[in-house]
Amino acid sequence: MKNLNVAVVGASGLVGRKILEILEERKFPVGEFFPFASAKSKGKEISFRGESFVIDELTEDSFKGKDIDIALFAAGGSVSEKYIPLFIEEGIKVVDNSSFYRMADGVPLVIPEVNGSIITEKDMLIANPNCSTIQSVLALKPIYDKYGIDRIVYNTYQAVSGGGELALEDLYNKTNKKWKYKIANNVLAQIDVFEDNGYTKEEMKMVNETRKILEDPSLKITATAVRVPVENSHGVSCNLSLKNPFDLDELRKDLENFPGIKVVDDIKEEIYPIPTMATGTDDVYVGRIRKDESIENGLNIWIIADNIRKGAATNAVMNAEILMGVNNDF
Repeated sequence: MKNLNVAVVGASGLVGRKILEILEERKFPVGEFFPFASAKSKGKEISFRGESFVIDELTEDSFKGKDIDIALFAAGGSVSEKYIPLFIEEGIKVVDNSSFYRMADGVPLVIPEVNGSIITEKDMLIANPNCSTIQSVLALKPIYDKYGIDRIVYNTYQAVSGGGELALEDLYNKTNKKWKYKIANNVLAQIDVFEDNGYTKEEMKMVNETRKILEDPSLKITATAVRVPVENSHGVSCNLSLKNPFDLDELRKDLENFPGIKVVDDIKEEIYPIPTMATGTDDVYVGRIRKDESIENGLNIWIIADNIRKGAATNAVMNAEILMGVNNDF
């Protein structure tokens, strides 16, 4: 595989820096490397593969003439909206971590282990799903395929790192510069803005993205997204109504055999997924697997994953590997 010239947009942020780590860890064949960020990060140095690189300000001209093969965007929706079309005009392929293009017609929304096969060499843009969607749908995929799912009830317990550097400072310093209320010693039943239907934008992301990834627009889904005072790694409680009967032991094996899932479920020893178990890893941890005895074919599962790694950076790099034909096992 020839080396590829790679740009990372938003290279100075939490996800951007993690993308650099993952590119290095997974030995992505980077030739020339170009870090971009906003004006406030211009001139700062960033380390990649043992070398120091000076961050360039992203402008309409700063990326041109550099023979970039692929760009990984981790800079927010407004940046993606403005610059991704310009990158594509230059023949640069893009993996976007923002929400801007996720629901756009013709743009693949991809979790590699779930639907990576839909990516083709002709694609110029791949959208990375929402962090909570990634870990949830990866865990649901083997269940959906084998038993069918009639309804999903999501309740999320999302870590502060999902809100970026300022949110983490609020957690550490017990301030509220990022959100209306302090997150330290608190639980916030709001992630992103409220929409007209009373749901937050984050909740509707999970609803709509799940349907798109599973290619099931009629799937019944509801969600409540909550921010909790945990530094890193999101939790999601999924209550499911399946279309067909299931045996718990068999379903557990179905999960164990699916790529990217690690079953951690030993209630006799009080062992189940927790955020500190997932942080720093790329697995999606599933436990508390049990029947919902209040409905027919009901199931409860508990899911934990590192939202900065698997929920963003690792998923993006894996998508880039598929898009660029890099051979890496999942």
